[in-house]
Order: sequence, then C-alpha cells, then structure tokens
Amino acid sequence: MFRSRYMPCENCGESLDRTAATTHECDPERLADYQIFGMRHDIAGFEQKLRDYLDRAHGRFEVWLAAQRVRRKK
Repeated sequence: MFRSRYMPCENCGESLDRTAATTHECDPERLADYQIFGMRHDIAGFEQKLRDYLDRAHGRFEVWLAAQRVRRKK
C-alpha cells in the first residue's frame, strides 16, 4: 500500500502536504467548522433530548415558569 502525500490536520481537517517544510496555522473559521462537524451527532440528537425533557414534569414546570415570567414583564 502506498503512503499518501497529504494528511489532514488533526485540529482543523485541512489537507496538508507532508513534504512541505512550512508550518501550518489553522484558520479560526475552518477550525470552528471542523469542531462542529465532529459534534454533528450530538447536535442532531439535541432536539429530541429537549422534547423528551419538556415532556417530563421538570420540563413542563420550566415551560410554565417561563410563561409566567414573560407575562409579568408585560
């Protein structure tokens, strides 16, 4: 098997040339995108976890309490 000339940066995922002598500095926007990509399964499950919480007694109380606070501010 051949060894690829390019490898992804462990922090941001950018494809880097192994043979290049330059150092790599991660772009902050790309770094954030890569981190969010790594959390995609957690993000996808968040809505269901929130719905499950709001269907329980503590969640229903939180909804009621939030509505009371909004009404008091008017």
